Amino acid sequence: MGNWLLPEGLADVLPAEARRIEELRRELLDLYRTYGFELVAPPLVEYIDSLLSGMGSDLNLYTCKLIDQLSGRTLGVRADMTTQVSRIDAHLLNRESVTRLCYCGSVLHARAADLLSSRELLQIGAEIYGHSGFEADLEILQLVLETVAIAGVSRPRLDLSHPGVVKALFDADPAAAARADLIITLLREKDVAGLAELEHAEPALQPATLRALTLLPRLYGQIDVIARARQALPALPALAAALDELERLALAVPDVALGLDLADVGGYGYHSGVTFALYAEGWHDALVRGGRYDDVGHAFGRARPATGFSLDLRKLAAGLTPAEPGRAIRAPWGQDPALAAAVRALRQSGEIVVQVLPGHEHDQDEFVCDRELALHDGAWTIKAL
Repeated sequence: MGNWLLPEGLADVLPAEARRIEELRRELLDLYRTYGFELVAPPLVEYIDSLLSGMGSDLNLYTCKLIDQLSGRTLGVRADMTTQVSRIDAHLLNRESVTRLCYCGSVLHARAADLLSSRELLQIGAEIYGHSGFEADLEILQLVLETVAIAGVSRPRLDLSHPGVVKALFDADPAAAARADLIITLLREKDVAGLAELEHAEPALQPATLRALTLLPRLYGQIDVIARARQALPALPALAAALDELERLALAVPDVALGLDLADVGGYGYHSGVTFALYAEGWHDALVRGGRYDDVGHAFGRARPATGFSLDLRKLAAGLTPAEPGRAIRAPWGQDPALAAAVRALRQSGEIVVQVLPGHEHDQDEFVCDRELALHDGAWTIKAL
């Protein structure tokens, strides 16, 4: 094995792609600032107890662990930044008012999510704390749509769901609640046959619960899913409230292709309100995920309403058209003060100036030099190549 090989699921980012990722990062963080989001930068590693607080077992499987040689305690390399940002809001900022926070940083997964995914992500996201109403959810969705528009993603599709639908069924039927883990797994896999087999379980599920669970995988489609669900599912107040929240948010974003999936329970146990995933042609999986997660801050002693989203900038850039080479000005190497002043002035104006080192006049790099700084009649001027 050569010492240049990388572990499975990890890869270097080469110049053109790295430049595009960095440009996206700057543009998106500038966008979030115009909405009033403040940038925070949590540490890459922290104590595992804090890192996994309120996140359930799924994130634990993705978290790389090591022993801190100073304290002897177990540390985790973050696999998601949301909990860290919640800790900052709840424990460090400790504000009573609405707080908007954004972030961008590397995260590491102990295992890839699927065969086509990387184990190292550059996660960027935004969260709103302190407001439990529809308005914060809508602002987050609007910011998601503007994010992908800036990146050049065409014809995105937004899928909405709500864990409150399944939770209402569990709350109304103790036998179903006792099998929550199994039922969540079956719903994730859209396993209607497996759900139907629960009819023979002991203690028995209520007939209305069993019928509702087998219907959920079929309740997928456009906004009419809400009306179908109201007719087919039990008339439970909490379930009706979840459908109301879904409908209101779906009607508030009419300019995007929209789908509803009442069996999408991927964030069950973590999300507390409307959840969403954004898909687009060119990406094999969801490009953006998010939703409401009001209970995560409780682990840090201060539960606050919270909603937000995140995405992987590397994944976003990889699905876009290949990055164009950078345009630059070629300049000779030299110690002439006039040449140095001309190069400095061009760079201060935002131009890329590549000074050619002696003996490397024909070297190739990322940049396309379409102009040249040359000495003409005693003055350094730019000419086209």
